[in-house]
Amino acid sequence: MAQAIENAGLARRAALPASLFGVVLGVSGLGQAWRVAARLWDLPGAVGETVLAVATLIWASLLVGYVAQAISHPGIVREEFLHPVKGGAPALLGVSTLLIVLAVLPYSRELAWLLAAAGMGWHLAFSLWHTGYMWKGGRDPLDDAPTLYLPTVAGNFTSAAALGALGKPDWGWLFLGAGLFSWLAIEPLILRRLWRAEGVPAAQRPLFGIQFAPPVVCAMAWLTLAPSASVAEDHWLPMLWGYGLFQLLLGLRLKSWIAEQPFAPSYWSFTFGVAASAVSGLKLALAGVGAAQILAIPVFVGANLFIGYLFVRTAALYLGRWRTTGQ
Repeated sequence: MAQAIENAGLARRAALPASLFGVVLGVSGLGQAWRVAARLWDLPGAVGETVLAVATLIWASLLVGYVAQAISHPGIVREEFLHPVKGGAPALLGVSTLLIVLAVLPYSRELAWLLAAAGMGWHLAFSLWHTGYMWKGGRDPLDDAPTLYLPTVAGNFTSAAALGALGKPDWGWLFLGAGLFSWLAIEPLILRRLWRAEGVPAAQRPLFGIQFAPPVVCAMAWLTLAPSASVAEDHWLPMLWGYGLFQLLLGLRLKSWIAEQPFAPSYWSFTFGVAASAVSGLKLALAGVGAAQILAIPVFVGANLFIGYLFVRTAALYLGRWRTTGQ
């Protein structure tokens, strides 16, 4: 019995949470930003491709590790799926795969389509299961966290972006609509959770980085679907970007409150919104939107500094754990 308990404890300490796929969202988003910046400001294109190659390597490594964990320790994965807060995180397997579609598309359209099919397949299967599970009720309102956005909002927006990049905008708009109205339905629940008298535990506060992502990820997907000639005339796009920037400023306002939770990989939840803000701003600037041509510069620089900082801190964190385990 003691040996079984020890083995269970070791398995849990070695668990690979689905939330780690958030690293792929931030790094791949930064690579996409560099791709656009190379066109806008004539920066070295090799930087963006290198960052996207790193994102692809991280994605492949995490995917292999997560599948291996599901086979060797299915109980850990099952527990994560059924967790009231972490249960939305497995959606990131599909979201990250759909972002890798954008990374590999210039090199292999066939591979991009294969990854898109796999990513959208996982997205639809998981989001329908998770949403149906949620609709059965019995939830504690105190468990309402921004991870609720991941299955139906992030998954649909990235599906739209992938289909737009692959030349299927008519299909992409369907996913964009599903993501947009899911976002509008869920956001009041999250805001109500923030305003409750009980407050938000420090351990959950970094997850509210996800709260800042939907408007700018929606704008990023929309920009992939919309013809570039109409971008400057489509006022919904700068409106979405503006709401996203306001949310990011609110995140800076709450920095001390959020930082009461010591550094953890959950801080990567901020990076999808930060990277998408940079990508959207750069694309709007490229289309001739005056405000974006000014604001895209500090947003792009800030995205590089923030994601680079998290990358270094995360690498140091896991290297330290590896050394401790090795000893």
